[in-house]
Amino acid sequence: MSVGLEQAGAALAAESARMAGLGWMRGTSGNLSVTLQREPLRLAVTASGLDKGELTGEDVVVVDSAGAAVPDQPNPAQRPSAEAGLHARIAAVAGAGAVVHVHMLSAVVAGQRWPGGVVLRDLEMLKGLGRRDDDVMTVPVVPNSQDMGVLGDAFEAGFDAATPAVIVARHGLYVWGRDLVQARHRTECLDWLFQFTLATNGIQEGLA
Repeated sequence: MSVGLEQAGAALAAESARMAGLGWMRGTSGNLSVTLQREPLRLAVTASGLDKGELTGEDVVVVDSAGAAVPDQPNPAQRPSAEAGLHARIAAVAGAGAVVHVHMLSAVVAGQRWPGGVVLRDLEMLKGLGRRDDDVMTVPVVPNSQDMGVLGDAFEAGFDAATPAVIVARHGLYVWGRDLVQARHRTECLDWLFQFTLATNGIQEGLA
């Protein structure tokens, strides 16, 4: 697999603008990545500290398998978010072609409500995540940490290849896919699923 940096930068800027418009990347929060190559692992990650609704195709940083910026890149003055380390871990473990990290309110509230994992069941929208509509999918919730090694270990401990997402408690959501379009579609489906599950929680418990 090999993706050009210019192509990746344009796609990252476009998707960042779309997700900022949905309110998922407020201020300068959130970050997206595209896997450029596997051996050695290289990712293009949105640059840190910038308004994600106003990125250009040049506002990307190339990082290695630890999430550290590599020396030989077009804009060496730009820096990646510390969270690039978790992007790299997800890309390595899940084989993801793209990773989305957003501060989606529905995901954070769902993680707060169900810290042991958010159960999604019997909903047509699950098909958007590669599951059957009568399936049960549990999105894991891991404790937040500023140490990406700790977060990466928690992600990997609960990793299920059939569940392309993890909630970081009181922080945000990571979703991945074969490319940015699939990762975005999965993120959109998860927002709907979280909102539905939160809104109908009392009803579902009453019917149980």
